[in-house]
Amino acid sequence: MNKYKASENRYEKMKYRRCGKSGIKLPMISLGLWHNFGHNDDFDNARNILRTAFDNGITHFDLANNYGPPYGSAEENFGKIFAEDFKDYRDELIISTKAGWDMWPGPYGNFGSRKYLIASLDQSLKKMGLEYVDIFYHHRPDPETPLEETMGALDQIVRQGKALYVGISQYNAEDTAKAAKILKEQGTPFLIHQPRYNMMDRWVEDGLLDTLEQIGLGSIVFSPLEQGILTSKYLGGIPEDSRAATVGSYLNKEQITPEVLQQIQQLNEIAEKRGQTLAQMAVAWLLKDNRVTSVLVGVSKISQLKDNIAAIQNISFSKEELTKIDSIL
Repeated sequence: MNKYKASENRYEKMKYRRCGKSGIKLPMISLGLWHNFGHNDDFDNARNILRTAFDNGITHFDLANNYGPPYGSAEENFGKIFAEDFKDYRDELIISTKAGWDMWPGPYGNFGSRKYLIASLDQSLKKMGLEYVDIFYHHRPDPETPLEETMGALDQIVRQGKALYVGISQYNAEDTAKAAKILKEQGTPFLIHQPRYNMMDRWVEDGLLDTLEQIGLGSIVFSPLEQGILTSKYLGGIPEDSRAATVGSYLNKEQITPEVLQQIQQLNEIAEKRGQTLAQMAVAWLLKDNRVTSVLVGVSKISQLKDNIAAIQNISFSKEELTKIDSIL
């Protein structure tokens, strides 16, 4: 493959939002490497997706220690692509990774202990060939480890120069506020929360978004398309090559009920009237709220990436549209 040279007008193609009350701006669309970047996936396709993302002004690539499959392989593949294509652009990129889910056997490869988080980030940096990440997240709450220990580990990581900012993922409003208090007392740069959020899964509206606004944190939301349900893919049922038809996938056939099919068909009608695909409307619906700094998309094709990026052209909704969407769901 030819030596990569980024598009000169890349920053004209994207819009950026300030992340909470920080100095950081994030692209409205960020690229997640949860799926399609493991050793089981097409390496050249992964590389083309990353290049296309950056050429379109996506400056934020989001990883985690266990992305693959197998675990760790997304970071390894990203490291190879980074070394060949993006090393010269390091200062233009926000690269994040996380730890908190099961990663290696035994009692020290999971959840939120100081030992696990620091060891995991050391492994991640080695795999990606980086001296530091821009954001390091605790990937999920740990009910058994004291919050002081987990937040203390995040603080130590920043002080060691291994991360510039820290974040958390999937914490509820109450624990987010507690974490923010601990991190503020330590003087740790707490930047962002990464929750699951989409039209069909709105738990963040029950206090979390308000808490983030009060604290001054940004948010980057994942699963904006509900694992592909909020796309045109399932309008006519379940295609053979879809995620729902794949054994071992995060989405199973039982989730695509007749009621869900009816909902997405009705939502698709609203999207068509807006001049958008269903996926574009689902992304735009999230970005209508300024408390959502960025939407994290995962794609297997360049066409899907471009479709998602085009969503930022129309993120305003009429009262009637929002009422109708709520009544359908």
